[in-house]
Amino acid sequence: MSRKNDKTNVMRLLEQHGIEYESLCYKETGMIAGDDVARALGEDPTLVFKTLVTVGKSGGHYVFLVPVSGELDLKKGAKAAGEKYIEMIKSRELLPLTGYIHGGCSPIGMKKQFPTFVDASARDMDFIYFSGGRIGYQVRVSPKDLGKIVPVEFAELV
Repeated sequence: MSRKNDKTNVMRLLEQHGIEYESLCYKETGMIAGDDVARALGEDPTLVFKTLVTVGKSGGHYVFLVPVSGELDLKKGAKAAGEKYIEMIKSRELLPLTGYIHGGCSPIGMKKQFPTFVDASARDMDFIYFSGGRIGYQVRVSPKDLGKIVPVEFAELV
């Protein structure tokens, strides 16, 4: 795994906002599943987050960051979003909606900024990992710094 790699739009946006980050590339492993990514990074799965996009009953879209070791509880997500219910968007809808493909979706740099919720477990962490905007790339960022570029709310999600 390399620590120096091509810059993604996520990395460029972090730099434009003066946000300190570390980029990691694991694309040579071919891994995409969250727990596999955590192993490729040599990190605790509670520090590695997946980006999930949902749609609510109202038709609004919401972004959730949850540890790869857990699953988004749709009831808790709906409560955080103020919706009666939410459901995962279909994989084929992800690219047109966000500009990202499955396995490379990041909360930073989406075509449109949607309300974004981060699992409360990240609130006091020094850093978390999440997609760098392409399959095989992760960024390590402080959750507080993430909130400087993407307005986030912390909520119990898993």
